Amino acid sequence: MSENASKPTYRITDWHEADRPRERLAALGAQALSNAELIAILLRVGVPGENAVQVGQRLLQTFGGITGLHRAPFADLTHQHGIGEAKAAQLKAAIELGRRLTLESPEERPAINSPADAAALVMYEMSALEQEHLRVMLLDRRNRLMDIVDLYRGSVSSAQVRVAEVFRDAIRRNASAILLVHNHPSGDPTPSPDDVTLTRAIAQAGKMLDVEVLDHLVIGQGRWVSLKERGLGFG
Repeated sequence: MSENASKPTYRITDWHEADRPRERLAALGAQALSNAELIAILLRVGVPGENAVQVGQRLLQTFGGITGLHRAPFADLTHQHGIGEAKAAQLKAAIELGRRLTLESPEERPAINSPADAAALVMYEMSALEQEHLRVMLLDRRNRLMDIVDLYRGSVSSAQVRVAEVFRDAIRRNASAILLVHNHPSGDPTPSPDDVTLTRAIAQAGKMLDVEVLDHLVIGQGRWVSLKERGLGFG
């Protein structure tokens, strides 16, 4: 075997044309490509020793997949070898467009039929947050997700949260129901007395506004609790 044949080929331009990501996308459609190949198309070029597909694979491994890339701070992306501000912005923009597309296509929106369905949508990200976040899931009349609104950060308590703000986006966008979710950075999802007080106030307001409050989830480290299943705050 010659010396050249024994060396790995890094450049995508050295691949057979039918194996290159852009050509495969044109011929087979984007759904035929792996996540690493799709990222490679966004990056366009790799770095010395890694082609764009390999850079994509490294990013996915480092951040834990597409979801990890979505929640990774912008600065963390730019610290990766070969990823400057322009490429980090392209990745963030592409992932966000995909998220918005799902929310804008009614038939593609996930349906929330149980507390577990709601928890599955946010568990991975929210269990890693270092501050408390209160989010409101907006649902249509078929309990399909319309949007997830990040409402409060830092302190989620009945003294801090204004009930009117919880329903603001739901009323503006004509949502039929909402579902509250917040995290406990301590990792323990046990609802506090203040969580119950807040839930009771919001559930009562929902009845007056004709917006159903389906549940309030507390996210911990690898665990979650449904206040409604425990009979807390819902009369």
